[in-house]
Amino acid sequence: EYGLGRKRTDLLIEWPMEKDLGMYGKVQRVVLELKIQRGSLETLISQAIVQTLEYADMAGAGEAHLIIFNRDAEIPWNEKIWHQKQNQNNRVIDVWGC
Repeated sequence: EYGLGRKRTDLLIEWPMEKDLGMYGKVQRVVLELKIQRGSLETLISQAIVQTLEYADMAGAGEAHLIIFNRDAEIPWNEKIWHQKQNQNNRVIDVWGC
């Protein structure tokens, strides 16, 4: 977890965009928020998108990804694996199921 004030995102990935300048130059930032599905998927997505985009704003990240793990052994993998893009507040977030 990466601390952002009093809140924490699960993963913040940073890498330099200019090889010669390294981390002193332009840096690409990506926020990854991980969740375990318990209960309603729709409720989880709607709440977690708000949280993930808040973290992305705080970190100055250009990309945000919400990754939801479904640990139900009765659900086949072809139903667990999915991807969708959500738009909220003029931001795009990639939401992944696995």
